[in-house]
Amino acid sequence: MDLGLKGKRALVCASSKGLGLGCARALAEAGVALVMNARGAEALEAAAADIRSDFGVDVTTVACDVTTADGQAQVLEAAGDIDILVTNAGGPPPGMWSDWDREDFIAALDANMLTPIALMKAVLPRMMERGWGRVVNITSQSVRAPIGVLGLSNAARTGLTGYVAGTSRQVAHAGVTINNLLPGIHATDRAISLDKGVTEAQGITMEEAKAQREASIPARRYGTKEEFGAACAFLCSQHAGFIVGQNILLDGGGTNITM
Repeated sequence: MDLGLKGKRALVCASSKGLGLGCARALAEAGVALVMNARGAEALEAAAADIRSDFGVDVTTVACDVTTADGQAQVLEAAGDIDILVTNAGGPPPGMWSDWDREDFIAALDANMLTPIALMKAVLPRMMERGWGRVVNITSQSVRAPIGVLGLSNAARTGLTGYVAGTSRQVAHAGVTINNLLPGIHATDRAISLDKGVTEAQGITMEEAKAQREASIPARRYGTKEEFGAACAFLCSQHAGFIVGQNILLDGGGTNITM
């Protein structure tokens, strides 16, 4: 399927590895020029070099912490006028309600709610002027079914979901869509971190922790960054212009809800 994206330009945050990298590679395969961001310069440059070699698209890299005001200014300056924005940031650490203080919630809000909002506010006006744009926010299945040990993520990402619900409907008339992708467990560093938490809590091995979690997923496996990236690229495509303000689960059926 031709996604109609050749020649477009995208900013993909936290894209040196994991789900962000999956999105960057899928967009590059569709002919999209990239501005890639991550905190670690070495991993970022390696990922960008692979994309240039594999797909022949232009890739600009910006190594910075996009959850800070300075980082946001850097990526926005490098990005210039973009057609596509993919927001992404690592999730807060797991824990219990009694573990978290105000500062922990502020950090989670900065990373997983306020940063995507700031980036959207910066790029939406020009997208609307041009009559075309796509924003995809990588959030979490926890906004549909909160996960007890991910209280920081539950709170911050649900706040972003509420913001998108209203904003997406205010910009859709200008040919700009905003949607959220809600990953369940994928084979990324985040899964390793969560599995490690299970090993420490239950005194089991990493293999046992993974098998235990996979058994709770109807698909009986973790997702891959490639299939996640393909879903992101479709939401950014010419075929998805009538998909507005949606929260799309990619969780192997793990979230047992009807809506």
